Amino acid sequence: MSQPLRVTIWNEGVHEKTHPVVQKVYPQGMGHQIKSYLDTVPGIEAIAVAQLDDPEHGLTDAVLEQTDVMTWWGHTAHDRVDDAIVEKVYQRVTQQGMGLVALHSAHYSKIFRRLMGTSCSLKWREYKGIGEKERLWLVDPAHPIADGLPEYFELERTEMYGEHFDIPQPDQQVFISWFQGGEVFRSGCCWHRGRGKVFYFRPGHETLPIYYDAHVLRVIANGIRWAAPTRIAGGIRRDNTEPLEAME
Repeated sequence: MSQPLRVTIWNEGVHEKTHPVVQKVYPQGMGHQIKSYLDTVPGIEAIAVAQLDDPEHGLTDAVLEQTDVMTWWGHTAHDRVDDAIVEKVYQRVTQQGMGLVALHSAHYSKIFRRLMGTSCSLKWREYKGIGEKERLWLVDPAHPIADGLPEYFELERTEMYGEHFDIPQPDQQVFISWFQGGEVFRSGCCWHRGRGKVFYFRPGHETLPIYYDAHVLRVIANGIRWAAPTRIAGGIRRDNTEPLEAME
């Protein structure tokens, strides 16, 4: 039997401590709500919820070494994430193959921008504080992240993100969103970075109960499975190498 995928959930954890409306929606925090779902998913083991105020942001060498895939949610304190920690996560993705699932406003996190090499900026709107309807269309039904999902699903109240989204052309695009106000957005995008894989998934505003939606949670679990490291028997050498065949 294969070992379960070990997942670290990185959640900024600032709004839950300072905003009563967020505390009401996510009394245990967004990270723990995601973990409570992942704990029910066969083949996935949520090993830790790490937060900004933890020592080393909860991303010690020991935690990173045992993490196959990391989810990342941040919003109001991107600038407070230590550059040295970002570099360690970057190296873990590109050199060791750890997967990264970036959620919602993590589009502007240091680690996502480091991996993308662009500003990752976009249009946004929180309509009257209550949001608007989002319809997420599945545009690549053959993709593993699409497994078990309908042709489209809807979120009745959510924050709008709109194009142009300043990202590199995705290797694969799984979802595109339409919003009630008329905008569209590339809301589910995949990239390969070195040995690692990165999945960006748009839904997840902190004042709305997005991470209770069954379809959203299914996408996160599927994204974790897709981003899992590829096991290379014997590893990969990058040094001066002797020929495999006789040269004389």
